Amino acid sequence: MASAYERVVIKLSGEALMGGGAYGIENGVLALIAGQIARAGSYGAQIAIVVGGGNIWRGAAASAAGMNRATADYAGMLATLINALALQSELEKIGLTVRTQSAINVAQVAEPYIYRRAIRHLEKGRVVIFAAGTGNPYMTTDTAAALRAVEIGAGVLLMAKNRVDGVYDADPGKVPGARKFQRLSYSEALTRRLAVMDSTALTLCMENDLPIIVFDLAGERSIERAVAGEEIGTYVGGRDTILLEGSPSVA
Repeated sequence: MASAYERVVIKLSGEALMGGGAYGIENGVLALIAGQIARAGSYGAQIAIVVGGGNIWRGAAASAAGMNRATADYAGMLATLINALALQSELEKIGLTVRTQSAINVAQVAEPYIYRRAIRHLEKGRVVIFAAGTGNPYMTTDTAAALRAVEIGAGVLLMAKNRVDGVYDADPGKVPGARKFQRLSYSEALTRRLAVMDSTALTLCMENDLPIIVFDLAGERSIERAVAGEEIGTYVGGRDTILLEGSPSVA
């Protein structure tokens, strides 16, 4: 197989790292992700990764419980760093060269995020993991993924979700007959407030014409298939909006 993109950013849901557990990281899930990333890299793609931290810490939940919001978000950045280091170790175990870059200063365990250094790592075939979000409170890891993808000139942002195989016109867990989008325009996703990513991240992608593919991480060879350009999940970008069951519409 050959990659459909020269450079990709993969956003991994922190919750997906839990596997069947209620908290933390399941080693088997890490191994499966690492294997897919290695094979996707062998197709010729330069791969960068942004990982969430929801399997360890939810800043919004802590804030709602009374913690200062900025403090809660900084704690969440540390959670993403834990996940990044765990993924780095798993990737290195199977022979990949990996660099973790952090948006906050943690010199003992990760490089600082430096745009030109990240590009150089990618050009040398190294996997780059971007940790600690944007380094700013009130910003989600979705926004970090969109920002890094735009900065490094990625051809696509791959949103690997936890047991969600795309974007639907309603919550499929609550609404019988909810329909999945095959393609979805940025404007319709924003107007309808669909669960693609937060609006700041989605607007950034729209303004920079960065396509997004939303898919289920647990799907068979999902990362590999997305990198290879196979039709998977929901494609967000452009003007066309197409439901899998129903007539196409143009936003």
